[in-house]
Amino acid sequence: MARDSPEKISALPQTSVNPSTNEDNEKEAGEKHEVPSDVRSMNSTHSAAPSEQSTIGDSQDIEIADDVLQRTITPKSPLVKVPRSKRRGLFSRFALVAEVTQPFDYKDSTKWFITFIVAVAAAAAPLGSAIILPTLDDVAKDLNSTPTITNLSVALYMLSMAIFPLWWSMFSEVFGRRSIYIVSFALFVLFAVISAESQSIGMLVAMRMLSGGAAASVQAVGAGTIADIWESRERGRAMGTFYLGPLCGPLVAPIVGGVLGQHWNWRATQWALVIYGVLIWVFVFFALPETLKAQKEVVDEAENETSDQPGASLSRTSTREIVQQSSKKYLKVLKMLLVDPLRVILYIRFMPVLLTVYYSAITFGSLYVLNISVQYTFERPPYEFSTIIIGLLYIPNSLGYMLASMFGGRWMDSIMKREALKARRIDENGKLVFRPEDRMRENAWLGALLYPVALIWYGWTAEKGVLWIVPMLANFFYGVGSMLIFAMSTTMLTEFMPRRSSSGVALNNFCRNILSCVGAIVGAPIISGIGNGWLFTILGIWTLSGASVIWAMKRFGPRWREKMDRELD
Repeated sequence: MARDSPEKISALPQTSVNPSTNEDNEKEAGEKHEVPSDVRSMNSTHSAAPSEQSTIGDSQDIEIADDVLQRTITPKSPLVKVPRSKRRGLFSRFALVAEVTQPFDYKDSTKWFITFIVAVAAAAAPLGSAIILPTLDDVAKDLNSTPTITNLSVALYMLSMAIFPLWWSMFSEVFGRRSIYIVSFALFVLFAVISAESQSIGMLVAMRMLSGGAAASVQAVGAGTIADIWESRERGRAMGTFYLGPLCGPLVAPIVGGVLGQHWNWRATQWALVIYGVLIWVFVFFALPETLKAQKEVVDEAENETSDQPGASLSRTSTREIVQQSSKKYLKVLKMLLVDPLRVILYIRFMPVLLTVYYSAITFGSLYVLNISVQYTFERPPYEFSTIIIGLLYIPNSLGYMLASMFGGRWMDSIMKREALKARRIDENGKLVFRPEDRMRENAWLGALLYPVALIWYGWTAEKGVLWIVPMLANFFYGVGSMLIFAMSTTMLTEFMPRRSSSGVALNNFCRNILSCVGAIVGAPIISGIGNGWLFTILGIWTLSGASVIWAMKRFGPRWREKMDRELD
C-alpha cells in the first residue's frame, strides 16, 4: 500500500562495510537474486569507532546500492510462444509479433517496438482535440454557428475523454488489450469520417464527442500494456517514452491543423484524423499481440457468485429458481460492465486523492482556457494572424511540456533519493524507502509559482496587444510549470494506491478533463466580456492558491495516507 515502512539507520546493526565481505555478498546476491544484508549498514554512522569504510558519503552509498541492485536482476526464461490457434484477442492470428506466455520475456527490441506503437496510438486523442483549434472560426462560418457553440466540438470531445476511459479500462481487463485497441480505433475512424462530412454543428459536435471517447481508450489501456511487458525496475523509462505520445499530440496538432485549414478547410483536419486512425489500426492489427497475462471471464465470475447463493445445491431446482438464477447472473454481468467502472469516483473521499486530483484538475482546466484564448485572441485585431500562424503559436507551451517531461522526472527522482537519505530511511534489504510527499519539494514550489505567474503575464500582454513573442514566452514558462505539477500529481496518485494505481489515474483523468471541458466552453464568452487580462488574473490567483495543497500534503500527508490504507485494507 501507500504506507512506507521506514527503518531509521540508527536502529540498524552497527557493522562496518568490509570490502572483501561486501564483494563476496555481492557475488552471492548475483546467484540468489537477493540484496545482501550488508547494504543496510552502508549508511551506519553510529559505531563507537567508525572505520573509513563505514563513513561513506551519501552519493557513494547510492552508487554502491545501485551497483548491488543491478546484480539482482532475474534472468529471463526461455520465450514460450502461444500457438496461433490459441492466441487471444480479435484477429490475433494475423499478428506478426507472437503472443507469449510471459510478456516479461520478450526481447527488449520487441518491448520497445510495442511501446512505440502504444505511444503513437496514445497521441490520437490529444491530436484530435487540438487539430481543429486553428480552424474553429472557419467551422462557425461554414456551419452557421456561434463561437460558443462551435467550442463545444472541443469541450465535449474533452468530456468524452474523461468519461469513456472508465469503461475502456474495465473492458480491457475482460476482453484483453488487443481487442480494445482494434474496436476503439475502428470506431475512431468511423466517427472521424462522419465528422468530416458533417452538415450541421450539432452533427459535428456529436461525432467529435464519440470519436474522442473512442481514441481515449489508449489513455486507460496504454499504461496497462506498458506494465504488462516491462518489469518494475525498467518501467519508469518505458512509461516516460509512452507519455511522449500524448505530449507530442498537442505540439503537432495545431501546426497540422493550421496548414490544412490554410490550404483546404476545416474538414481536411478531420480527414487527417481518419488517415492517422487507419494507420494506427493497421499497426495494431498486424503488429500488436495480446499482452494481458490473465483475463477475467465476467460471465464465469457472475456464475460463480450466483452459484454460491443459498439453495444452489444438487437437490431438485424448480424452473422458477433456474430463471431467477439466470436473471441474477445476467444482471450481475450488466452491473460489472456498466456500473462497476463508476466506483472509481468513490476514491475522491480520501483526502490525499481529493487534494492531488483537485490541484491537477485546476491546472489542466487552465490549459484549455489558454488554448481557446490563443485561437480567439490572435485571429483578431491587433494581431489578425492567419490560420497557419495561429497553429504555430501553440509550439511554445508544448516545448515547455516536453522540456519539463524530459528533465522534470529525473529531477524529481533525485529529490526523492536525497530526501530518503536525509531522513535515513532504509528497509531491511538495504533499499531506500520513499514517501509520496518526498516529491513535493523545490520542484513542486517552482511549478506552483511559475505557471500562475505565466498565466497573468500572458493575459495582460495579450490584452494590451504587446508584440506576439512576449505572450508566447509566457506560454513557454506556463508549459514548464504546469507539466511539473502534472507529473508530480500523476506519480503521487500511483503511489497512494499502488494496487489500484490505474483507478487513481483514471479518476485524475476524469476530473481534469471535466474541468478542461468547462474551460473550453466558457473561455471565449468570458474573454469577450472581461478580456484576457482579468480572466487570466483570476485564473492565476486561483491556481496560485492551489499551492496550499503542497503545504497540506507535506504537513498532513503521512497521517492521511495511513488512514486511507486502513480503509482500503
